[in-house]
Amino acid sequence: MDTRYASCEKVIFVCDNLNTHTKGAFYEAFEPQRARAYAQKVQFCHTPKHGSWLNIAENELSAMTRQCLHGRRIGELETLRDEVEAWSKDVNSTQKGHILDRLLTQ
Repeated sequence: MDTRYASCEKVIFVCDNLNTHTKGAFYEAFEPQRARAYAQKVQFCHTPKHGSWLNIAENELSAMTRQCLHGRRIGELETLRDEVEAWSKDVNSTQKGHILDRLLTQ
């Protein structure tokens, strides 16, 4: 949150329902002033109790495969990284919030 998301007003963590996923965990890991800054900036969005946090990862991998890699053979690791990074940036810039909006309204 100090680097990649430093300029964000709010950071939404999508996580499973473990009791360790709380704002109190920041106070266990950081000094109070820093923990408070993180706690004020973060919002937890828990997956459904009977759902798996892996569902989100599986959905993203499936979308990446269909939208970026389907029907292609990429022979170089660096090329694969470049293609996936370009896909990821495009998805994040054009669809930011849509999945989270649906999760938050469940």
